[in-house]
Amino acid sequence: MTDYMHSFDLFEPASVEETARLVDKYGKDAWIIAGGKDSFDWFKDRHKKPQAVINISGLKQLHGIKDGGDHVSIGAVTTLTEIEDSKLLQKNFPLLTAAAAKVASPQIRNAGTIGGNVSQDTRCSYYRDGFPCYRAGGNTCYANTPTAMNREHALYDANRCVAVTPSDTGPALVALEAEIIISRKGKIRTVPAENFFISPAVDITRMTVLEKGDILTEIRIPKKWSGAKHYFEKVADRETWDFALVNIAMVAKITGGKVSDVRIACGGVQNTPRRLTNVEDLMKGEAVNSEMEALAKRVAAQGAKALNYNHFKIPLMGNLAARAVRSLA
Repeated sequence: MTDYMHSFDLFEPASVEETARLVDKYGKDAWIIAGGKDSFDWFKDRHKKPQAVINISGLKQLHGIKDGGDHVSIGAVTTLTEIEDSKLLQKNFPLLTAAAAKVASPQIRNAGTIGGNVSQDTRCSYYRDGFPCYRAGGNTCYANTPTAMNREHALYDANRCVAVTPSDTGPALVALEAEIIISRKGKIRTVPAENFFISPAVDITRMTVLEKGDILTEIRIPKKWSGAKHYFEKVADRETWDFALVNIAMVAKITGGKVSDVRIACGGVQNTPRRLTNVEDLMKGEAVNSEMEALAKRVAAQGAKALNYNHFKIPLMGNLAARAVRSLA
């Protein structure tokens, strides 16, 4: 492995429009960065060799956290530290601030952005180390062989690829019914966070709906869940720096002593944040008690198929779901 980057042209556009022109000009040879925490690993190992690197971290129109009345808007290049420290988000969506606070380390959160965290590539060691796997255009999943080391990999949705989403904020945004705003050649489209992440069955070469030419500009969170009860927990090998083995994000509303609405999503168990709809269904309309906690623990990982070394994720999912329920008592 070569520990230096290949050469490229660096651009720092002054607007989204200029960014779009550069992306259009360089096409597949363009690479957009903001914090660059994922990108520089690719560049250093020379697995990605763009001709033009477009740094959008200085675009003020993509930065900041604003109250939009019925929603809160977060610019794509807003740092994770800014999200963690935002009074507006702490008041309305403490689930997201809790998730942002668990990303990597303080140093990385100071530079890493919310747009980068949700759109980063998978951290499968075989893929990142340059093995010619399905995701890289080959014909084998090296993480799903009899001798593979795969304790970090998927329990679900293993369609030729058992890599998982590494995002901590992704499950929180799915739970909060956030919307991802994407610009392409002056046209804007809005994608629900739950549909932003895609499985290998849809496109094995991508983790999200973003294609070459797309620019993630904004994340909007409806105030439907403002003030709701929340729970976020991340289990990783180390308290800082590491990606989640499993994480869980929950928002819930309690009315008259019963759960009137709830959304739960897990990360680290499949290629996309996984909604625990079976747990949600057993909670809705019911009072929070030890029986609900036990049921959530029992059904959280239904349908999971363990690989050689990730069996532990099945009881871990159950324990996290039970603790999420217990937090409402």
